[in-house]
Amino acid sequence: MIWGVRMAINFTKPMIQRLEQEIIEVESKLKNVKNKKEKSKFKINQLEQDMKFSKSHTDLSSKMTRIKKLNDEIKNMNRLQADLSKELTAKKNSLKKLQVNGTAPTTIDSTKG
Repeated sequence: MIWGVRMAINFTKPMIQRLEQEIIEVESKLKNVKNKKEKSKFKINQLEQDMKFSKSHTDLSSKMTRIKKLNDEIKNMNRLQADLSKELTAKKNSLKKLQVNGTAPTTIDSTKG
């Protein structure tokens, strides 16, 4: 029976390490998206302030177009953040199961694929 426990530990340890690394990567991606989103919001605020001083129609139109593009980027980043948050939660739950049970989870990870 000791051999079976050793096999479970030998099988589980690399899975735990892989999940821990994947969690770090997803957290890093989330942080990057958050930073990009904050920069986009800051740029929008700058453009809105600059619009107050725009004298030409072309300049105003250009700034409005840029604001629209930045808002679209923010929407995409919000979706990406939501997807990454779901993925992170799933990976953390899988890691907890592995750490508690010492065996691989029986459910298939739907975030892959």
